[in-house]
Amino acid sequence: MRRKFKGMSQLSPDPSPSVAQLLAFYLEAGVDCALADEPVNRLAEPDIAPAPREAAPAPAARTPDRPMPPMAAPLPVGRGEPAPAPEAAIASAREAAHTAPTLEALRALLETFDGCALKHTATRLVFADGNPQARVMFVGEAPGRDEDIEGLPFVGRSGKLLDRMIAAIGLDRSSAYIANVIPWRPPGNRTPTPQETQICLPFIRRQIELVNPDVLVTLGNPSTQTLLGTREGIMRTRGKWFDYDTGSRAIRAIATFHPAYLLRSPSYKRMSWQDLRAIAKALEQKSS
Repeated sequence: MRRKFKGMSQLSPDPSPSVAQLLAFYLEAGVDCALADEPVNRLAEPDIAPAPREAAPAPAARTPDRPMPPMAAPLPVGRGEPAPAPEAAIASAREAAHTAPTLEALRALLETFDGCALKHTATRLVFADGNPQARVMFVGEAPGRDEDIEGLPFVGRSGKLLDRMIAAIGLDRSSAYIANVIPWRPPGNRTPTPQETQICLPFIRRQIELVNPDVLVTLGNPSTQTLLGTREGIMRTRGKWFDYDTGSRAIRAIATFHPAYLLRSPSYKRMSWQDLRAIAKALEQKSS
């Protein structure tokens, strides 16, 4: 006997999401950029069915008075320009960065540098913001969506928090210099690969050398490990002083939390305030 469960007839499928709801879902998932001009429907039937393959004619029998004709050479397969090998891209970045005499020249080199694939998916180069003559330089990891749109580092929610952080010790963007290890936004805000970081590393090192600040502040674990050469996590490195060697002088460097991390974990703002006070004290001692 077929039994009918109570309420079964009241069940109905969920309504299909609207376009606005789908776009909001994609944005929350990090899918906020398109890599092609037009969408591709990979489920659609092809317009023209492939022609049936004709059977190849049987080869002619070889006779002593009729030699076999020479085989035709295979046609070359068209390929796009191959991407440079990581080792070649890193070597090219080192050579290019070393030749930049000024920050303006370094920026121009990055605009024309094609060794990093991130350049081809980003909207624009995010070089730096602030005062190149500043005594303190802040370096994060990579631009986000807002930075990619405006072409400036730290302009989104984390940037507004960074502005409040440095304002607490009497600084603003006219008295500080702000940059990132990676000058192009990774697609979907993903973590840069070690190869991408190594390719971009010579440029940020040259940028630090040209700014020549009294204090270098690394924001977050990735920039701290990349620039200060440590494998320890940010919990162990924050608040500690390092010597950053530019080749011509040693710059005092300190690590602290990235503003984006503080937005997710506000309980660590107290530790970040301690780091900011240490930065302010170091600047006062350097000026006295």
